[in-house]
Amino acid sequence: MVRRVAVIGAGVGGLVSVKCCLDEGLEPICFESSEDIGGIWRYTDSTENGRVSVYHSIITNTSKEMSCFSDFPYPEDFPSYLPHSLVLEYLRMYARHFDLLQHIRFQTTVLSVRKRPDFTTSGQWEVVTETDSVRESHVFDAVMVCTGHYQEPYLPLASFPGIESRFKGQHLHSWEYRDAQAFRGKRVLVVGIGNTGGDLSVELSRVAAKVFLSTRSNTWVISRVSDHGFPFDMVGTTRFNHLLDWLLPSALTRRIKFRKFNSWFNHTNYGLASSKSSKFKMIINEELPFCLLSGTVVLKPNVKEFTANSAVFEDGTTEENIDVVLFATGYNFSFPFLEESVRSVIDNNRSLYKCIFPPQLEKPTLAIIGLIQLTGSIMVGSEMQARWVAGVFAGWSKLPSPSRMMADVLKRKPPVKRNPSERENLKMWFISYVDEIAACAGVKPSVLKLLLTDPQLALAIFFGPCSPYQFRLVGRGKWSGARAAILTQWQRTLKPLRTRVVDDNSDSSSAWRWMCLLALPAALTAGFLFSKYPQPGWSPWAGPQL
Repeated sequence: MVRRVAVIGAGVGGLVSVKCCLDEGLEPICFESSEDIGGIWRYTDSTENGRVSVYHSIITNTSKEMSCFSDFPYPEDFPSYLPHSLVLEYLRMYARHFDLLQHIRFQTTVLSVRKRPDFTTSGQWEVVTETDSVRESHVFDAVMVCTGHYQEPYLPLASFPGIESRFKGQHLHSWEYRDAQAFRGKRVLVVGIGNTGGDLSVELSRVAAKVFLSTRSNTWVISRVSDHGFPFDMVGTTRFNHLLDWLLPSALTRRIKFRKFNSWFNHTNYGLASSKSSKFKMIINEELPFCLLSGTVVLKPNVKEFTANSAVFEDGTTEENIDVVLFATGYNFSFPFLEESVRSVIDNNRSLYKCIFPPQLEKPTLAIIGLIQLTGSIMVGSEMQARWVAGVFAGWSKLPSPSRMMADVLKRKPPVKRNPSERENLKMWFISYVDEIAACAGVKPSVLKLLLTDPQLALAIFFGPCSPYQFRLVGRGKWSGARAAILTQWQRTLKPLRTRVVDDNSDSSSAWRWMCLLALPAALTAGFLFSKYPQPGWSPWAGPQL
């Protein structure tokens, strides 16, 4: 019987894990090595003790309505896309509202998590912590590891001959970057075109003498601002679009996506991506195309080698007088506190049952929260994981046998181990994965049932944004405000823009009602299909790395 739960980390995953444990009547104790909550969203001016945090200018890639906790919307006056200060403020509000801080022990480092001698029968763990140089041993019935996947900078210097032996300039990883002032007047080479590489290239272009952006990937650039000025994820992440992706051939869906992306600007002309390639990634960046068009950022292929003050690229070109090389090459994850027998089998999240549970354990009392990379908000995915895990620990949700879990892991695991910087092992479709875990937790909404009982809500769920409130309509943890939150999400999106109101006599409400009425047969058919057939799994070419 699980009662006491150790939660490691007080970032997004840790906070929501503590809250979910409390909801289930468990007794969580959260250990946080720093002096405050927030994890990577707590920005600091220095890279204190190697702690990873966001850079100063970061803006979220997912909108507030698509990345909030499912029973705690962002304040309506918050903008749709948020700086780190507002994300941290929201996390503080969440912690205060649900009285979570009293369950967190700050400045306490977890040194080890080991099975108790009687683990095969008790499932208990011995957790050793250190606070102010004083070590303490604890016994817990279960452990939730919430340290995320932004843990150790991935710096593949061996792949860049000459960077350490010949290059006389400075090189650093993006986790050391805080703002652009230190790069004023310098010629900077950014290696890697993920979301971070794109953001930093744009920011550096405002102060640097020249910025070069090196990439080896086909990359499609999309904007946070979608049709009619609404957030991209609210328009694109819908169950209707998800159904189309499932029903249509993958080659056709890729062609449709590429055509949509190229309607903004031709990616081939910019050297970013070709529609002929089936392997690609997507990043969120509104300003990068203009920087390329204005020449403040110059796109380059992969670096072949470095000389004393220049970079030689694979196409044979050379850029001279490079002052700084900034590696935006991502992160590795590690769990040094876990005992070797457990740590050694977690080479990526595909080694875990549903990307959460190590399947080899005799007792399922260890869970990894937030080791995921979704095409939507990780906050939403982490909350869903925590809700299910708390249910498993509380005893109302049961896991399959270890052999069945292992078989499921082997079936889903990619056959080839990929480069850690590509993060492919972590990437999954947002709706597919969250729906899968929601079904395990018994909180996945049924569009078909809602069509019969609440057609307005059903249509909003199917054709509208797949926002987290949907997962508070039914099952354990049902929230009475979920329906209203879904039906008013567009108003909350527009509220912070109403700082200057202009007259508009057009009335679109009747048109919307007619569209919903005409769409009803399609929604009924779709609801039947969703209830009868399984959801699609993960896709190695899924959308933006958010």
